[in-house]
Amino acid sequence: MVERIGFYYHMSIKFPMKRSIGSIPQLYRNVRRWTEIVSVLSKYGLADWMSRFNIAFINERLKAPDGEVLAQLTQAARIRLAFTELGPTFIKFGQLLSTRPDLIGPDIADELSKLQSDTPQDSFEIVKNVIESEHGRPLEEMFCSFEELPIASASIGQVHAARLAEEYRELHNGDSVQWTTGNGVLDDGQICDHETNVVVKVRHAGIERIIETDLDILSGIAAMAERLEDFKNYQPTLVVAEISRTMRRELDLEREQRNLLQFRTMFKNDKTVAIPFPVTQLCSPRMITMQRIEGTKLGDMKRSLHHADADLDALARKGANLYLKMIFQYGFYHADPHPGNILITDEGKIALIDFGMVGRISERLREDIEALLVAIVNQDVAMLTALIKRIGKCPMDLNEAAFSNDVADFVGHYSTQVMSQFDMSGALRDFVAIVRRFNITLPSEASLLIKVLITLEGTSRLLSPNFSLMEIMKPFQRMLVLKRMSPARQMRKMRRFYLQVEQLADALPGRLSNILEQIQTGRFDVHLDHRKLGPSVNRMVMGLMTSALFLGSSLMLSYKVPPLMFPEEGLMRIHDLSMLGVMGCFVSIMMGLRLMWAIRKSGNLDQPD
Repeated sequence: MVERIGFYYHMSIKFPMKRSIGSIPQLYRNVRRWTEIVSVLSKYGLADWMSRFNIAFINERLKAPDGEVLAQLTQAARIRLAFTELGPTFIKFGQLLSTRPDLIGPDIADELSKLQSDTPQDSFEIVKNVIESEHGRPLEEMFCSFEELPIASASIGQVHAARLAEEYRELHNGDSVQWTTGNGVLDDGQICDHETNVVVKVRHAGIERIIETDLDILSGIAAMAERLEDFKNYQPTLVVAEISRTMRRELDLEREQRNLLQFRTMFKNDKTVAIPFPVTQLCSPRMITMQRIEGTKLGDMKRSLHHADADLDALARKGANLYLKMIFQYGFYHADPHPGNILITDEGKIALIDFGMVGRISERLREDIEALLVAIVNQDVAMLTALIKRIGKCPMDLNEAAFSNDVADFVGHYSTQVMSQFDMSGALRDFVAIVRRFNITLPSEASLLIKVLITLEGTSRLLSPNFSLMEIMKPFQRMLVLKRMSPARQMRKMRRFYLQVEQLADALPGRLSNILEQIQTGRFDVHLDHRKLGPSVNRMVMGLMTSALFLGSSLMLSYKVPPLMFPEEGLMRIHDLSMLGVMGCFVSIMMGLRLMWAIRKSGNLDQPD
């Protein structure tokens, strides 16, 4: 495998003129960054395979892993440390990659979820210039106070505490207020008090260029891996493209503003939930200003004196219900439920912050998830197997019998657990392990949902060690079953079915007419796409060449074609041998042995495909 990577990359460097300008390897455009990446990977013992590339500057940079401490770490931990050292793009890439345990495995996904950014903070002068350039006004006209030191710094941007200027204080202190337009008009017409505390999230200066450079390199690595059979099932190009698209979306802070508005609309009548409102006049693609919600982080609740009398079990159930409601009722949810992003206010409300990562579930996927839950409860292995195959993308060589057996073991193990003690995290991890074992690729929205549910149960158990997410899901399961059988839903499905049939009826006559016309005029072509025939054809051609060479050489020996060897009889009465015939026989025998060894090594000599 390594030799093949080296060969392809060497050929792309050796013959660059045969490639179009748009496909010039990213190596040429970002040599310095490539060198830095290779050095870091080598430092953590992750780049030994690159030493076989025929690329001079890489070979010079490769060194043996350094130090006993690194040698004692697991591969997953070394990957996390390498991503941390490589900077904000790789940190964010690792965080997003942690949502795909079906591709990288649960162990690496868990380790990458611990990634924390150590991006250097931008100076106050840089932050001030960004804000003023976005709005064309001095900072002092927008904020009556602005903390120069950030309260948090992440890979994409940093957060500062501030207080709105008089002009922007037409806000109400209650959580029931909703914005209706971008000019600050409120739906209830109320006016705020004199001081409004906000937080301002500002994108790091130059982060766009850094991320684009690193994404360019990652796409080059993915394109290289795409050529190898070992990686084709994982679709590295599509995975990197999908994660790159997500990272570019996170760069646009106006998208986070829209997420805030949508969540506030969803929970406008829920007095137990607090969602910060954005100050739309002070939002742009490079910055977002929102209400600052004061509260205790979920991870600090047990140590909080202010919440010493709080019912932590009830709080865990309330938080889980909130997330399940977002997932199964609205199909739009906060996708990063770690303890730092969930606050408990002094009034006992659950406040969510950081809406940069959100998840959406299509109606089709929601139906499939409902069916999955019903199949597990009913211990219907055949239905569960069919649903997994329908949701995911299965390889062509899927072992159906082994897959069904593993699913049956999974159902048998978890269907007998008591509901109050059901281990949802363990079940989801085992499910992902089965999917990954058989190289089944789940859609990104399903993988993200699995990751959110695992994180949600872990976060809830910080408050209540005996918390069971499956027990909280019981009412939602009943609701899903009733919703699935509701007349309104059946009518929607029938309406969609009718529209599809109508579209087919409109298009079918024209398509049939075109096909008949092509057949009549002799322009009808059938294109066949063969798969895995290349090696077989090569072996067949080599076998024919070997046979022809051996027969031709034998004829040369029989007719004593000059030049001749051994003109007089010698050992075993051998004489007058054709030199060309001897050489041809020797070469044909070596070619035959090479062909037999290749067939034997592939395991297809005496086995059916």
